[in-house]
Amino acid sequence: MAESAEVAALPAPIDTLLAAAVARRFYLEQRSKVEIAKEFGISRFKVARLLDAAVAHDIVRIDITVPAEIDVPLGRALTERFGLRHGIVVNLGRNEGRTASPADQRQNGRWLGTAAARLLSEIAEEGDVLGLDGSHAVDALSETVTRLPLCDVVQLTGVHGPDLAHDAAITAVRRTAAAGGGRAFPLHTPFLLPDAATAAVLRSQPATAETLDRFRLVTKAVVGISAWDAPHSPVYGALSDPEREKLRAEGACAEVAGHVLDAVGRVMPTELSARTIAVGAAELRGVAELIGVTAGGRGTGAVRAVLRSGLLTGVVTDAATARRLLWHDAPDDTAQTAVSSRSTE
Repeated sequence: MAESAEVAALPAPIDTLLAAAVARRFYLEQRSKVEIAKEFGISRFKVARLLDAAVAHDIVRIDITVPAEIDVPLGRALTERFGLRHGIVVNLGRNEGRTASPADQRQNGRWLGTAAARLLSEIAEEGDVLGLDGSHAVDALSETVTRLPLCDVVQLTGVHGPDLAHDAAITAVRRTAAAGGGRAFPLHTPFLLPDAATAAVLRSQPATAETLDRFRLVTKAVVGISAWDAPHSPVYGALSDPEREKLRAEGACAEVAGHVLDAVGRVMPTELSARTIAVGAAELRGVAELIGVTAGGRGTGAVRAVLRSGLLTGVVTDAATARRLLWHDAPDDTAQTAVSSRSTE
C-alpha cells in the first residue's frame, strides 16, 4: 500500500521537478534506470516509481497514434497452423493488398517493430539474455521498447555499415539494454570480412569474443525475416555470381540472421560462412524463444520457409502475409508447413 501511495502522490514541487528530470532522461535521452539512479543519488526502484508517477500526473503524456491494429484471430490461426507460441498479426490498414511506397514500407516496418517490442516486453523475464540481429525490424523495435526486466542484450550479427562505433545494430542493442538497465554486448566488427583468416582474428579479439561467448546464453531473441535476394541484402550482395546461381538453382528462399534457407526451411551452406561474424544456426536453434519479424507485405515465401525451419517460436507479421500463409498454400503444402522439431536440422 505504501508503494502505491508513493506512486500516486507527488506533493512537493521538488518531487514534480525530479519526476520531470527523470522522465526526460529516460524517455528522451534513452538513459537506463541504473544510470539515472546514479546521477540523482536514488535507487533504481525509486526511478521506476517516479516514471510511473510522471505518467499518472500528466508530466509525461504518451500519445499513441496508430493506424494499425492487432488481428487476434489471425494471430491465433498462425500459432495453431505452424505450432508457434506467439503469433502477432498487425493490420496495416490502407496499405493492405497493394504495393507500398518506400515511405509506407518504412512506416509498416515501424508498426511491426512496435508490435515486436510489445511482445518482447511481455515475455521477457528478469535474468534473461536477449539476442538481437542487425535487421531493420530490430532497429524499429529498439526505438519503441521502453520497459524491460533487468536483462543483458547481445548483438547476434556483425555490423553491415561502415561505422563500427555507431551503426544502427549497435544502437539498437544499447537502447534495448537501457530499457531494462541491463548490460549491452555489441559487436564492433563487420558482418562480412574479406577472408576467413581475418574473420578468425577478429573473433579472437577480447571484446568480440566476450559477445560471441554469450550466444550460447541467449534465452530470447528477435530476428528479421527477408527474402534471400531482397534489395540491399548484405548476404546476397556479398555472394559471387556463381554462388548466387548455385543457391538459386538449389532453391534458396529466405535469409535470417545471416543464414540462407531453402523453401522447406533447411539452412544452406554458403561460401560466406567462414567469413561472417554472426550467430550460428545451431545456436539459433538452441534459443528457447526465437521471434521472427517480417518486412511487411513482401516475401511470403521467405516467411513460410523460416516457419518450416522449426527455428521460430513466434512471428510478428502483417495481415496480408498472414492470410497468404494460411490460405494460399498449395494442396500438398499442409504436411510440409507443420512446424518441424527444433532438435533436428
